Amino acid sequence: MAEAVLGKDWEDRAANGLAFLRRRITGDYQVDEFGFDQELTEEVLLTLLRPLAEKYFRIEVRGIENIPTEGGVLVVANHSGVLPLDALMTQWAIHDHTPGHRHLRMLAADLVFVLPVLGELARKAGHTLACNEDAQALLERGEVVGVWPEGFKGIGKPFADRYKLQRFGRGGFVASALRARVPIVPCSIVGAEETYPMLGNAKTLARLLGVPYLPLTPTFPWLGPLGAIPLPTKWTIQFGAPIPTDQHPAEAAEDPMLVFNLTDEVRETIQHTLYRLLVERRSVFF
Repeated sequence: MAEAVLGKDWEDRAANGLAFLRRRITGDYQVDEFGFDQELTEEVLLTLLRPLAEKYFRIEVRGIENIPTEGGVLVVANHSGVLPLDALMTQWAIHDHTPGHRHLRMLAADLVFVLPVLGELARKAGHTLACNEDAQALLERGEVVGVWPEGFKGIGKPFADRYKLQRFGRGGFVASALRARVPIVPCSIVGAEETYPMLGNAKTLARLLGVPYLPLTPTFPWLGPLGAIPLPTKWTIQFGAPIPTDQHPAEAAEDPMLVFNLTDEVRETIQHTLYRLLVERRSVFF
C-alpha cells in the first residue's frame, strides 16, 4: 500500500513538472507590468529557497499575524550579511507563513537589475527599482512591498558594527506609504549578520570591479568557491506591530518633519527589537 501511495505521489509530481515545462515552452503563463512571474516564483525560486530557510538557517518566524491578509503594506527591515540573503528569506517567510501565501515585492538597488541573469530573475520574482513611483504603484495595488533602507551600507558593514543600523536615508519609503495610506510593518532579522563575517574590505579592487565593496571574511577568498558558502547560523525574523498611516491625509507625505519622525520611529523600533532578540538568543548557531 505504501509503495502504491509513493508511486502515485511521484506520478503526480512528474505530471505537474511536465505541465510546468510545457507552459514555459509554449509561453502559456502570465506576467504583470513589472515582469512578475508568479508561477516561476512559486514553482522554482521558492522551492529552492525553502530548504535553505527551513533546514539550513532553521528560521523562526514571529509576528506574521502583523502582515495583513489583504491590501497594501510596507515591510521595512534591517539589512546585513554581505549578500542579500536576508531579503530572500523574508520573501520566503511572508509567502509560506501568511494565510493567503502573499508575495513580497522588493524594492532593490539599481545594481541588481544591470547584472546579467540576476537582473532578469529579480524582475521575474516580482521585484523592482527602489524608487518612490514604483513603491507607491505597488502599494496602491494592494501588494506587500519590502524595503531595506540601509542598502549597501547595511549588507557591506564590517562585522564589528553588526546589528547597528545604518542611516535610513531621507524617508522616501515613508512618503510612499503615506501617499498610499498603508501601514508600515517594521521587520527585525537576527542571524544574517554572522553568515559572512566581514572582517575587511578590499576597497581598491572593489572600485576596479565597479561593486560597492569586496568582502574579506574568515573563509573568502582564502577557501576559493567554498568561501562563498554561508555559515549555518540560526535565524529569527520578527514582524513588528503595524504603524498606521491612514490617520494622515495623503498630502502629509509632503511634510518633511512628519516623514522624518515616522522614519525615525520605524528605525528605532527595528533597532530595539534587534537588541531584544539578541539578548534572548542563546547561540549564534543553535
